[in-house]
Amino acid sequence: MKAGEAARAVFEAEFGSEPEGCWCAPGRVNLIGEHVDYAGGLCLPIALPQVTTVAMRRRADGRLRIRSSGFDPVDIDLRDRQIDGWAAYVAGVAWALEPPGFAGADIAIASEVPVGAGLSSSAALETAVAVALADLCGLPLDDEGRERLAEACVRAENDYAGAPTGGLDQRIALHGRAGHALLLDFADGTSDHIPFDAGKQGLTVLVVDTGTGHRLADGQYGQRRREVEDATRLLDVGSLREARSAEPIADPLLHRRARHVIGEISRVRQAAESLRAGRIRDLGPLLDASHRSLRDDFEVSCLELDTAVDAAVAAGALGARMVGGGFGGSVIALCEDARVDDVRQAVADAAARRDLPAPAFLRASASGGARRC
Repeated sequence: MKAGEAARAVFEAEFGSEPEGCWCAPGRVNLIGEHVDYAGGLCLPIALPQVTTVAMRRRADGRLRIRSSGFDPVDIDLRDRQIDGWAAYVAGVAWALEPPGFAGADIAIASEVPVGAGLSSSAALETAVAVALADLCGLPLDDEGRERLAEACVRAENDYAGAPTGGLDQRIALHGRAGHALLLDFADGTSDHIPFDAGKQGLTVLVVDTGTGHRLADGQYGQRRREVEDATRLLDVGSLREARSAEPIADPLLHRRARHVIGEISRVRQAAESLRAGRIRDLGPLLDASHRSLRDDFEVSCLELDTAVDAAVAAGALGARMVGGGFGGSVIALCEDARVDDVRQAVADAAARRDLPAPAFLRASASGGARRC
């Protein structure tokens, strides 16, 4: 059952009526540009075909009733600011967006985006809720309106749910376009759709969910942000986007953190140039270099991610790297179509040899953004 059908079925079973509509938003995978969005950097994500769907009907009593298969039911008062857990990603959007005339809702959720896999299931949920509220409450859904929704979702995640993410996930979920990657510039807020159709060149972007969940609110992600801020102050620049080199930093840890950010921004520029020229295969070495930097300089990888990357490259992938915030989650591997099965088998075998969780696989194709469905 597709997520839209599942959300509607849950809604009708739980609330005994039909929703006013269903809205969906995609997960994402970032081709390159990790841990640079909050440093004024460049990122190059695509929206996934896998979506999270919300079915919604408005209420008038200030209550928010949320249902999702596999999670405990949540009934809350919108005036309660102490909401924790997964429901905070729903209530936080209503809090941040303040849609006109909104006084509560019944919401059912179904998702195809793996939770904890580094594919931004939280942003998919937030942006699906945001688009639903905007549509029902008369807020604009043009590019400018979607940018405002993205800003509200970032506030919801940062200030309400307590997860210090940088905004990449919400923007690609709202602005994604089929057959394109989205070059996001976090220095000036601009974006550019760049054609990206790996299939036309006989290539596959294979996503490997290592089965090792991660939590962005557990302190590690926030610690890396603080280290980037410290490095920025030491270099006396507005953001690391303005820095040419990490060499002036004497502190070895902060030097490595800055070196990753500066190098990663450069790799994104190279990747965007390659895609504009239609040279998708040139991404391979850039993915490899990105993973080495995330592993060694930024120290956000782990055994499961490194094992999957090493196995994929050894089996013939053009390049591979961890994606997302790190400390678990997923890997992407750029593969020739003819080598996909070899890569999958090699990654699965490597995990088994090390007694790691059995990985799951999906093929990523650039898809559209949040919408009524």
